[in-house]
Amino acid sequence: MQKIAVYQNMSGIAGKLEFLCRSEQIAMVREYTQAQLLSDVKSREVQLVLLDVSVEDKGWGEGLLLLAEMRRQCQVPIMVISSQMNETAKVAALSIGADDYVSADDNPLVIMARIKSQLRRYLQLTRFYGTKNFDQKYRVDGLEIDDVQRKVTVEGREVKLTPTEYQILKLLVMKRGKVLSIPQIYEDIWKMQAVDVDNTVAVHVRHIREKIELNPRNPKYLKVIWGTGYMVG
Repeated sequence: MQKIAVYQNMSGIAGKLEFLCRSEQIAMVREYTQAQLLSDVKSREVQLVLLDVSVEDKGWGEGLLLLAEMRRQCQVPIMVISSQMNETAKVAALSIGADDYVSADDNPLVIMARIKSQLRRYLQLTRFYGTKNFDQKYRVDGLEIDDVQRKVTVEGREVKLTPTEYQILKLLVMKRGKVLSIPQIYEDIWKMQAVDVDNTVAVHVRHIREKIELNPRNPKYLKVIWGTGYMVG
C-alpha cells in the first residue's frame, strides 16, 4: 500500500483527505515532529509528503525551512497545502523545492487528483530505478540522462534534480529540437488540465537551468523560446 505523510494541521483538510485516501488504498500517516517526518521520508516509508505551510506568526518561515531541509535530504514529492495563495508565496515554495502547491480551500477531490498524479510519477521513477536489466539513456551533447538510475550528468558532473524537475527535463530531452508550450509541459507531467500554471512550470524550469547550465543567462541546453515555450537542443 502506498503511504503519504501529513505534517502540521492541514487547515482541517486532513480528515476529508483521509477518507478519500482510504478509498484509493493509500495510507495517510500523521507526523507530529519534524524529526519523525524526516526519518520516515529518508527511510522510504512514505512516497509523498503533504506539508501544511502556515502563514500565521512564524509558521510560514519555519515551514519553508523544513521544506528546504527535506529537499536536501530526500527526493520524494512534496506538496504544499496553504491558505496563502498569492503568487509570491507560491513561487517561494516552488523555488525551494516543492513539487506542487495547492490551496487549503480547494475541493478535496481536486487535491486528491493531484496527490494521485504525484504518486504515479514518483512510483514510475522508482520502478525504473530498480530495473537494472536494460540500458535507457538519453544524450544531448554533454547532457546525459540515465533513466535506469534516474541520474543526470552534465559534462561528467552529476546534477541532483527533484522528481518533477527530472520529469520535465527528460520530456524536453526526449522531444529534442521541438518547442513545448507551458500547457503541453504541465499536462504531460502533472496529468491535469493546465489552468494558470505559467509560474508553476517557469519556476521548475528556472531551477533546472540553474543546475544544468554553466551560464543560465546564456543556456546551452534548455532554452526559452519567448512567447512559445521551452526546448532542449
